[in-house]
Amino acid sequence: MSKTHEEAAIEDAEGLTSKLIFEVIRRDGVEELARPKLSLMWSGVAAGIMISLSVLGEAIFRTYLPDAQWSYLVENLGYSLGFLVVILGRMQLFTENTITTVLPVMTTPTASMFGRTASLWAIVLLANVVGAFAVASVFAFTSAIPAELIPAIQELSEHATGFAPFEAFQRAIPAGVLVAAIVWMLPQSEGFEALTIIMFTWLIAAGDFTHIIAGSVEMAFLLIQGLLSPSDALFDFFIPVLAGNVLGGTAIFALLSFGQVRHELNAR
Repeated sequence: MSKTHEEAAIEDAEGLTSKLIFEVIRRDGVEELARPKLSLMWSGVAAGIMISLSVLGEAIFRTYLPDAQWSYLVENLGYSLGFLVVILGRMQLFTENTITTVLPVMTTPTASMFGRTASLWAIVLLANVVGAFAVASVFAFTSAIPAELIPAIQELSEHATGFAPFEAFQRAIPAGVLVAAIVWMLPQSEGFEALTIIMFTWLIAAGDFTHIIAGSVEMAFLLIQGLLSPSDALFDFFIPVLAGNVLGGTAIFALLSFGQVRHELNAR
């Protein structure tokens, strides 16, 4: 059977309308939901480890840049490093899944689809956190990271986990929206994927928004050294930021993206 014009456009991802972008991401989500759980787990652990490059990149810039007003803006370019590796490497990052795997649920809202999505979310989130704790242990207890970078890593970690719970929740909402926006724009960013990721993840850092997985590296770095209590880590940081990222990525962005194409999808 020959491909339809729509299918060819989806595969080429060139000149896509909103409806076709939605369909590209939805099909991506269907493929993710069909992946073996073990593959999701290892991909999620890898993402949790590699997202630490965001913390490391910021720490390097903070350590070696001069004390100037513009240093903050340059420093936050380091935050993009982990996201570049994870997103371009097609690793499982929880905040990406809050839109990618939700679109299939929106088009096929069955109990089975809800269950599969919840299972994927749980596996990926747990795997991301395991990876974050593993790499934080390397940062804290080995000499793999130069000693002169440790004070900057600690400063960044204390800042990321130092918000009051409701403020952490509110700051997590824009981060969820921005990560979801990256997912939405990538099909139309052929040749400029890296620039898209850098611009929007830099904005997360420069805007001082909170991200659950990159922040989990910072949380774990403090927690395993006794510099943050388990209750503060869970109730002041992890749960509020997780809720804010999900609200921003799913309840706001995914619903808005679905709203603008819903009637076109029904008309197919």
